Amino acid sequence: MEIRRFTAADLGTVSAAVELGNAAAKVDAPFSHPETVHSFASWMRYAWDGETPENYAAWDEGSMVGTLALSVSEWDNTHVAWVTVLVHPDMRRRGFGTRLLEFAEARTRELGRTSLGGDGWETDAARGFADKHGYPQKSSAINRRQYLDAVDPQVLSRMYDEAAAASSAYELVRIVGRTPDDMLDAVAAMTAAINDAPTDDLDIEDEVFPRERVAAYENAQIASDRRFYRVLARHRVSGDLAGHTVVAVEAERPEIGDQHDTAVLHAHRGHRLGLLVKTDMLRWLAEAEPQLETIDTWNAESNGHMISVNEELGYRVLGRELSFQRSL
Repeated sequence: MEIRRFTAADLGTVSAAVELGNAAAKVDAPFSHPETVHSFASWMRYAWDGETPENYAAWDEGSMVGTLALSVSEWDNTHVAWVTVLVHPDMRRRGFGTRLLEFAEARTRELGRTSLGGDGWETDAARGFADKHGYPQKSSAINRRQYLDAVDPQVLSRMYDEAAAASSAYELVRIVGRTPDDMLDAVAAMTAAINDAPTDDLDIEDEVFPRERVAAYENAQIASDRRFYRVLARHRVSGDLAGHTVVAVEAERPEIGDQHDTAVLHAHRGHRLGLLVKTDMLRWLAEAEPQLETIDTWNAESNGHMISVNEELGYRVLGRELSFQRSL
């Protein structure tokens, strides 16, 4: 087996990697939206906030048998690398995954990182692979999907009205695309509220969100051809930002949306602001993106508060993803 790095410019390899990834998803997570060449290449070029992964493909007798993506951050958690290892379903249990993981561990050490983590859908294969290589489970997250044609407009209006009545001291601000420069510092401070979300037993530190990182995140999403919507809650008297929610809609497949951050600053909790911004987002998207069919979201399984909000909005459980991590 030969492992070779590739870039988004290597269209033949990218196409083969997409085909392999979709074949794996049909077995491991058949509910997931298929990857496309454009979405995969965009992730390689821009990732979440511009910190792009290293991508490798494993070849055996001229065929791609697996892929590996290795990601690190220079903003925070500089002791950790994150890996995604995929092996084609027809090529599993032949040692290819082990060799890819060993390659990832060696590369992680070269990068000066002392901990390696990775995710896998809750399957016997994922648990068995992690156990075999000494990676204990540290966390679990639930993937949920909202089907917008199942959202009753009257129920949505009632939920919005109830949340608005509980948060009358706040007003809503809608932003399409990049955050205005004079709001970036406040949005960055609010984004840091995501650190209140549970991380279970993962060996990670709080994430750091200077204004430059927020701008890089927005630029990466827009460069990836996603239409970007943000709803903010602002305290009427002080003018302080109190909470927000973000949804990105694919330009390539505008029926697909992804829920990004939803957070409320600690000092402003208890006013149903989370429900307020999320219901207003749905009202807005019904006008701005009427073709939108689904919105996917992820929550740590231990994040009971946000899960209750999402379930109130009709999100349905699709699957559980497990996170594994160990020191090297």
